[in-house]
Amino acid sequence: MDIVLQIEDIIEKEGSDFELSKLFKAYINEYKTSLPELFIKNQGKDFLVRHTKKLDSIVSLMYKTTLRRLFGNYLPMKNSIPIAIVALGSYGREQLCVHSDIDLLIVYEKVDGFNYELIIEKLFYLALDSGLKLGHRVHEVNDLFTASNEDITIKTALMEARFIIGSNFAWHATTKELNKIRVYDQKEYIFNKVEEAQIRRKKYPNSMQPNIKESVGGLRDSNLIFWIAHIIYGIKNLKDLTQKLYSEEEYKEYRIALELLFRVRSALHLITNKQEDRLLLEHVPEVSVLLGFNNQQKLISKVLQAQWRISNFTLIFVKKMVRPYLYDASSIKKFKNHRISKGIYEYDDRIFTSYNLKTQPINTLLKLLIALPDKLYHFDAGFLKQFTYTKISYPLKMEIYALLKELFYKKHMYCFLKLFYDAGVLHHLFSNFKKVLHLPQFDGYHDYPVDIHSIKCIEAIESIKEPFIQNLFDELTQEEKLLIKVVTLLHDTGKGRKRNHSEVGAKLIVPFAKKLKLKNENIERCVTLVKQHITMSNIAFNENIHNEKTLYKFMSNIKDIKNLKLLYILTYADINGVGNNVYNSFNSKLLFNLYTSALEVAQNVERITDATKRINIEKRVQKLPEFLSLPSLLQKKLLRVESNLFFFKHTPIDIIKIAKKAKETKKYSYSVDTKDSLSIEIYRKIPLNIGYLLATLSYLDVASMEIFTLFDDVKYFKIEFMKNIDTEDIDQLHNIVENAFDMEQRVEVKKVALSNDEINIDCEHSLVHAEIRVKTKNQRGLLAYIMDCFETLKINVVTAKIYSTKHKVKDSFLIEKQNDICNNVEKIYKLLTKNSN
Repeated sequence: MDIVLQIEDIIEKEGSDFELSKLFKAYINEYKTSLPELFIKNQGKDFLVRHTKKLDSIVSLMYKTTLRRLFGNYLPMKNSIPIAIVALGSYGREQLCVHSDIDLLIVYEKVDGFNYELIIEKLFYLALDSGLKLGHRVHEVNDLFTASNEDITIKTALMEARFIIGSNFAWHATTKELNKIRVYDQKEYIFNKVEEAQIRRKKYPNSMQPNIKESVGGLRDSNLIFWIAHIIYGIKNLKDLTQKLYSEEEYKEYRIALELLFRVRSALHLITNKQEDRLLLEHVPEVSVLLGFNNQQKLISKVLQAQWRISNFTLIFVKKMVRPYLYDASSIKKFKNHRISKGIYEYDDRIFTSYNLKTQPINTLLKLLIALPDKLYHFDAGFLKQFTYTKISYPLKMEIYALLKELFYKKHMYCFLKLFYDAGVLHHLFSNFKKVLHLPQFDGYHDYPVDIHSIKCIEAIESIKEPFIQNLFDELTQEEKLLIKVVTLLHDTGKGRKRNHSEVGAKLIVPFAKKLKLKNENIERCVTLVKQHITMSNIAFNENIHNEKTLYKFMSNIKDIKNLKLLYILTYADINGVGNNVYNSFNSKLLFNLYTSALEVAQNVERITDATKRINIEKRVQKLPEFLSLPSLLQKKLLRVESNLFFFKHTPIDIIKIAKKAKETKKYSYSVDTKDSLSIEIYRKIPLNIGYLLATLSYLDVASMEIFTLFDDVKYFKIEFMKNIDTEDIDQLHNIVENAFDMEQRVEVKKVALSNDEINIDCEHSLVHAEIRVKTKNQRGLLAYIMDCFETLKINVVTAKIYSTKHKVKDSFLIEKQNDICNNVEKIYKLLTKNSN
């Protein structure tokens, strides 16, 4: 039966409000189940309009039902009831997504004889009981102007008001108020909305997992340009401004980009069955299928490209609209005093350009950048417009390459590269980027697509936070600084191919380096650095950097000390460009240790053995006053510590400090450091329940672990965690450490799945040590599980090296060859993989 007839049937039989809401709820749920099919037939804005119209019909029917319920058979004419139901927000724009709130405004006029409060109350109860997700406001028509001036959010919502049902007279009175609101204090409103957008864009920057609504170039940017256009021109559709503000082609490109975002957001809501606006990697496979993309990478790339287009369009044309409101007669003289050239000004480290200035040639624009004093700049939308619409012919002329080379010499190039990206000319000036423009990286590591990551790396190299690395950079010649910047910018441009991206990138950089007229020696360095740009981090995070074979193999690839220094700087920039907080004190220490160890190897003409290296370190220790002040017996005990790694991993002064603490140890002692991240240092003579300790603290994620046997049965442990603890939890931490010296303490070790092919056991590592490597997916409690297995097999771990990302783990354990362990390798495999069998 038709729903209208069913409603009439319930009313005629004097059914309850519950029966009506139940009927509407069933009707709405039935409609919701049809949405996926409707989406397949009508995607993008068309789907949103159809969805909006359907909800209009439901809201209208609810209003009619409410009136019918209250007035019975004596229903007044709709225009005589002084109420209007109005859609706001995305609902008002006819862009309502599946799980977005339905924003309603109910306006009324006080007329004798009508209990408008009861009508509105009954309508809301019916809507809410029927399962509609409402956001609502109720205002008397005459109150709208006052309310809009109290809160900019209310004024913005009213900008998008659309009549649904009710009194045409009440709506006509409302439109008069809305127009009054629109023209009132436009300047303050515009400034507030632009400032609000700037804050939002900083909070939601470009990302490979973009927020379709809030990110730079998202739907909020699209809303912004509409709000500003409506306030200034009173238009209801941005298309009305074509040929007045922008061209048909510019608007068409913007609308195509917007259409894709509409499709993606709707798909996200349908797939997750909630208001999900983030295109997370986990949703990409389903969204790709729903939108007909065979290639998931292509979907992300298209979304990033669409967001770039919307951002560029919004920045340029919002500024073009608001220019008259920025006019300040007192600033004219100020700008004239800071004129760079005709129509272009530099003031307060920002470059401004008149919109009336004819688009300048690219060589003129580049010369202007080169002529600027060497500091960080921001660029006004007028200057962005110049670069967006300048013509760049290809192949580039040698004059352009010469100008680009001059830019590389500047201390601050990052701001220019960001300008090139925002203007859409990065790949035109640097053709190596053509294959990686908006290219996502599905590796669970990078936060940004290749192009933005590369620019972020330049930002990192121009603002180095570590004094030692900054000093290395400062020592470079001007040509070497240019070289390292070129490599840093182009190191990942070989991605997007089937072949190894380092090899491809090394080939691609040669033609560009030649166009810049770099010396042959420096071109060879460029090739080496791009080829090896992930080598240093791979070895530092995954290999035993105190093993001479590892170091000599590393240096044989790097070739010389100059390349080593350049690679260290490049690696620092590369990791910092990955995302916030990826470069931390832990990996900083690993990279520094690898650098210093490799430098020592490179400075020796003849190969130095571990024994020679140990002797050299011992000599440095023995020369220290702190060592000479030790009792002679303690001196001998310290120098007899068996592990070479103990000497390799610590500075001479730290070696002495550890020896002193070991001598003072009776049963056990420990210290806790929470300065950056949690670190626990333990000295023990009695057994330590390491499995219990690691399992109990597994939620903090272990970053590294050192275990060394010293002397007098003292064993030294240092465990560093990726996370820290709150101050109020320190007492609890001390209790956990104390309990770890009770071998009866047990905590259930989480089950971890390992397979044989994820484990490698090398019994030929050295005469006294074997090495066990584990490479698997990241699992909570993994290290605790492995150490528990080692305790069961009585395996004595000399040191452990932990490296983990969000998705994967590479752990290395150096163990003593004892208890016939290398003749029982199968037992190790069997125990470690017991949960996979």
